[in-house]
Amino acid sequence: QVQLVESGGGLVQPGGSLRLSCAMSGTIFFRINAVTMSWYRQPPGKERELVAAITSSGSTNYADSVKGRITISRDNAKNTVYLQMNSLTPEDTAVYYCHAGSLDVWGKGTLVTVSS
Repeated sequence: QVQLVESGGGLVQPGGSLRLSCAMSGTIFFRINAVTMSWYRQPPGKERELVAAITSSGSTNYADSVKGRITISRDNAKNTVYLQMNSLTPEDTAVYYCHAGSLDVWGKGTLVTVSS
C-alpha cells in the first residue's frame, strides 16, 4: 500500500526557512516521478489549499501567495519530494500535506508554525 510520510515541520520565526520532505513508501511499482506530486496546506480554521505541484515531466506550479518564496523539488533516487520554504510569515502557519495525484494518496501532514 502506497504511503506518504511528511517531515520537517516545526516552529520557525518570521523570515526563517524550513524544508519539508515527503517520502513515498510501500510500493515497488510507483515512483514520485511517475505522478504529479503536490503540497497542500490547511491554515487553522481555513480550507485546504494547493501550495505547489510538480508533474511527472518536472513542470512546477505555485500558488500566487508563495511564488518566489517556496520551491518544490524531488529526488527520484530517494523517492522523495521536498518543499523549500523561505521568508516565512505567520500567514504560512498551517498543516502541510503531501498528495500523490493519480494515486489520490495523502500523507498525514506536518505542522508548520511561524511565530516570534
